[in-house]
Amino acid sequence: MLIWGWTKMLEIKDLHVSYGGIQALRGVSLNVPDDKIVTLIGANGAGKSTLMRTISGLVKAQSGSILWNGQELLGKPIDQIVASGIAMSPEGRRVFADLTVVENLKIGAYLRKDKAETEKDLEWVYSLFPRLKERSWQSAGTLSGGEQQMLAVGRALMAKPKLIMMDEPSLGLAPLVVRDIFEIIRQINRQGVSILLIEQNANMALKVADSAYVMETGCITLSGAGKDLLNNEAVKKAYLGT
Repeated sequence: MLIWGWTKMLEIKDLHVSYGGIQALRGVSLNVPDDKIVTLIGANGAGKSTLMRTISGLVKAQSGSILWNGQELLGKPIDQIVASGIAMSPEGRRVFADLTVVENLKIGAYLRKDKAETEKDLEWVYSLFPRLKERSWQSAGTLSGGEQQMLAVGRALMAKPKLIMMDEPSLGLAPLVVRDIFEIIRQINRQGVSILLIEQNANMALKVADSAYVMETGCITLSGAGKDLLNNEAVKKAYLGT
């Protein structure tokens, strides 16, 4: 199956999710093609994080379908979803503050049995984030916000995912650090990892995106190529401050 000429990897169809009577997702459908960056933008409370948490198995859906390379994910336990090649870097970083940097990274690989390959991937993560290598035996709680974000992304990469979901990776970071994070997102994608990106910085997110979706009150209201949405007047007015 193709979208804009691309092979679908993750395909979400008519997904409905409710919390205590409130409908968080209302018939959401979207696709993340192989080796592409897909951005999801929208206001706080639109349902973006709920969507990621549902894909990860942390939230149960009422109805719909989440197909991963043609296989249904709904109803599968979290460890099976991770083992199938999906990892998440959550909003707020959520590093283990009392553990060291290297211990946090190795937790990301807890399902893996290939020790030699795991060590290679640890060195790859260090090549992406040299500061993490410099601080490998430092407690994660003592890192700066930007370094903790790098650690959260690195920890997700240690699962050796084919798809990494990033929830607000630039939140609360200084502009220079934000630029670094987005360059690393590009580097990760160039290594063959697909990316589903939730991001308040719509300008930066749409610039890196191959395709993008706009979510409002639990519904997808607009979709297209990242560059097209970047130039869309309604998107400019609502999310780009122009």
